[in-house]
Amino acid sequence: MTLPLQILRKSNSQIFCYWLLRFYLSCFTFHTFAAEVTVGKFDASHSTAPPPWQVIRFDKSAPPTSYSVQEWDGVAAIEARAESSMALLGRKIEINLNDTPILCWRWRVDHVVKNADIYKRSGDDYAARVYLAFTLPEEAMSLTTKAALKIARSIWGKELPDAAINYVWDNKHPIGLQIPNAYTSRAQMIVQQSGNTHAGKWIEERVNVKSDVSKLFSTDKAKLFLIAIAADSDNTHESVKSGFADLHFVSDEQSCNFSAAFKSASK
Repeated sequence: MTLPLQILRKSNSQIFCYWLLRFYLSCFTFHTFAAEVTVGKFDASHSTAPPPWQVIRFDKSAPPTSYSVQEWDGVAAIEARAESSMALLGRKIEINLNDTPILCWRWRVDHVVKNADIYKRSGDDYAARVYLAFTLPEEAMSLTTKAALKIARSIWGKELPDAAINYVWDNKHPIGLQIPNAYTSRAQMIVQQSGNTHAGKWIEERVNVKSDVSKLFSTDKAKLFLIAIAADSDNTHESVKSGFADLHFVSDEQSCNFSAAFKSASK
């Protein structure tokens, strides 16, 4: 049976469109981004930090820094007040650093710790810090390191991590400086902001956690299990106040989501 000419034309047109579509699909690669992981978005209608955030004290001899939720310039944030004090405000997290290696946050300080000195134990104070704790694979730690950690945990508690990174708002040292903590090389310090130039206003940050931990601890298998924020002045006995907001993880390709976080915080 011979099909009418108009049906053949219609059929050929559909076949042509089908193969044209397949051609275009083969020419383009569509990327799917990992979902943003929010770990610290706060509600100013509640004065205390929501669970699972909680105060963590390694040194119980020092008074704890106080933490509350406040709204500053339309931003719902954690306010940290240190009065010759030290304590972290932290929470457990499960982050796949292969998918979302970038940590974003906003912070502010009223002023830096004037007499702090990142190189000395007596000056190990910061107006603001973001603290990350990791577990490391056995092969990434020497026998000496394992022995030292065992001794340290007998003194400071079993919560002491295999490794930690502190992104700090320092008083005078150059941004980008990376050095071991004055107390232990298992905690590394990265100067993210420095001085009073930007004091009194919100500053947005973006860091590649996976890259930093790989470089500082020579392993690409570190597991991030805790994030914390802090202001501390137990060594210098000064008074400082700082704020933290909109902490979240994104992929390499994604932008930090501060605009959406601002709208949410302002509701």
